[in-house]
Amino acid sequence: MAAEIEVENLVKNYQLGKGTIVRALRGVSFSIQKGEFVAIMGPSGSGKSTLMHILGCLDVPTSGRYFLNGIETWKLSDNQLAKLRNKEIGFVFQNFNLLPRVSAVENVELPLVYNGVRNSRKRAIEMLEKVGLGDRIFHRPNELSIGQQQRVAIARALIKDPLLILADEPTGNLDTRSSEEILEIFQSLSQEGKTIVLVTHEPDVSKHAKRIIRLRDGVVIADEVVLNPVLAKEILQGIPGEAVA
Repeated sequence: MAAEIEVENLVKNYQLGKGTIVRALRGVSFSIQKGEFVAIMGPSGSGKSTLMHILGCLDVPTSGRYFLNGIETWKLSDNQLAKLRNKEIGFVFQNFNLLPRVSAVENVELPLVYNGVRNSRKRAIEMLEKVGLGDRIFHRPNELSIGQQQRVAIARALIKDPLLILADEPTGNLDTRSSEEILEIFQSLSQEGKTIVLVTHEPDVSKHAKRIIRLRDGVVIADEVVLNPVLAKEILQGIPGEAVA
């Protein structure tokens, strides 16, 4: 079975001033199968953000090859990359990036509205129900907890039914219970066949994934299968009360 993500000897260099080159990635290779939940870990400067940008078709490598579902992304123009990104990739960020003056359902339906898709409201409500916010669809972000805002962001990422969900430190601003609720959603999505790639610096978060890829100084130093991933559902059973934030 062909991998959904395949990167081969990715190199990314940045020119900083005259004669100064930063080597962010130094030959990264791995593959990810459909439905895998993979955590990418590494200290600051390890190259994980650069790798995330390439996987999200927000940037291209200096050299090397990146296949997304068999598509040779390094051969695409900027417009073609934008179309691929818009169609096949859902992004979840640490800071949510929600529009503050519109409701949850309006935030979620935005990707479809921009593309002129009809019945976007119905689809947006379905996605909010999927992440447990069916009773909050008309609330604005400032009327939601931080954890609920992140669930809105996940619903927005899901609305186009993408091949891949890229999550960049999605639990970084959350309390323990809210973090586990978000990780439970990712684990459920993986079981449904969605491919999840999560960037984190938190070991406790990475242990929820089925696999951990560790970067340091722009190279992969470990690629580990997690034999017994932490189940967020079980952790939540031991945390009393509702999330405060």
